[in-house]
Amino acid sequence: MPVAVIFLAWRNLWRQRRRSLTSLGAVAFVVCLSLLYYSIGGAAVNSMYRNLTEGAGQIQLHVADYREVRDVSAGLLRNAAAITEEVRAQAAGASVVGVLDVPGLLIHGERSRAVAVSGRDWPAPLSAAYLRTNPIEGSFVRAGDPTGIVLGRGLARALGAGIGDEVVLYAPGSEGFGAGSFTVIGLVDVLDPVAAARTALLSLAAAQAVAADDAVSRIEVHYPEIRRMQDDVASTETATRLRAALPALSVETWRELSPTLVRILDSLRPVMAIVSVIFFVLAGLLVVNSIYLGMVERIHEFGVLMSLGASGRRVMGLITLESVLLCGAGAALGLAIGLPLVGLMGRGFTIPGLEQYYASFNMDPVFYASIHPSEVLFAVLFALGTGVLAALWPASIASRLEPVEAMRFTA
Repeated sequence: MPVAVIFLAWRNLWRQRRRSLTSLGAVAFVVCLSLLYYSIGGAAVNSMYRNLTEGAGQIQLHVADYREVRDVSAGLLRNAAAITEEVRAQAAGASVVGVLDVPGLLIHGERSRAVAVSGRDWPAPLSAAYLRTNPIEGSFVRAGDPTGIVLGRGLARALGAGIGDEVVLYAPGSEGFGAGSFTVIGLVDVLDPVAAARTALLSLAAAQAVAADDAVSRIEVHYPEIRRMQDDVASTETATRLRAALPALSVETWRELSPTLVRILDSLRPVMAIVSVIFFVLAGLLVVNSIYLGMVERIHEFGVLMSLGASGRRVMGLITLESVLLCGAGAALGLAIGLPLVGLMGRGFTIPGLEQYYASFNMDPVFYASIHPSEVLFAVLFALGTGVLAALWPASIASRLEPVEAMRFTA
């Protein structure tokens, strides 16, 4: 397209400066709003992803058909140390954690509660993530500690136990000692009252001594450095290698472990795209109004052009170009404002008043804005598409003008 035509279309836009600026501002606002909307949606998705994977890992290994197992002993992974070493070999760079859940009775004095005590050794990144949303009084679980136990504050209150008190774990039917005496070394503030009344944490060695030597309920594979769902390609690749190396075990990624949540996460982006389309439709109405009024004011000029040999298609192209330039300039302005804001929010932000609400679900109240390049491209292309669609009606009217009648017209 000749540069002169582009220059002419751009100059025509500013004959009515206020009207054009209003339309341009509307497109810029929608593009900027779309970027922020996508980035906040991405932050929510990543927050849920981190909450799920920090607690359960990106991959879990169980005995085959573990969901059908009703007997605790039948669900144990035997020779856990050897299996763990094999998993570490296949999952280089990951934190591999064995977990042994011990159903039993926790007793302090005359009080008792039935709980499933969780035995595991916490690598530093995982313990830091856990304590970020679950503050603790006292000390946390230490690897290999044979006597220390951490209780949820609600469970400690129900037992009447405090830091330094002795509690007894009685696990009938287990394969270890079946019982053990432990010292409360920490009280963790789990905001969910149900979880607070059930939280009891031991080291893996202590749990194995009570319930089953060198056995675990499951093995978790964690990639603490992966904080965004879209960056998680390691879990699928590692799961494939583990299935080949350990064919007798059940190997599941976080997507297979929580299919309902995955469907929710996968549905968020299409929903956001639909809402974004609605934003652009509203902005497009302003652009239609601007282009239509501009066309009406220049009907006489179009009549002169067509009398000099300009075709209806050329006139239609000129009006469409004006609309695309208007929306393109608005998109550029929206990007110039929106992308720095997304970058700023990517450093972390909180939603005032909702910190406690998210913490009650053990979710990090700090969100990190995230946007995919495809979403930026979508916003820009939709802005340009809005320009084309907004011009169709005014341009089609102008292309059908009769030159003589158009030259007589006065706006």
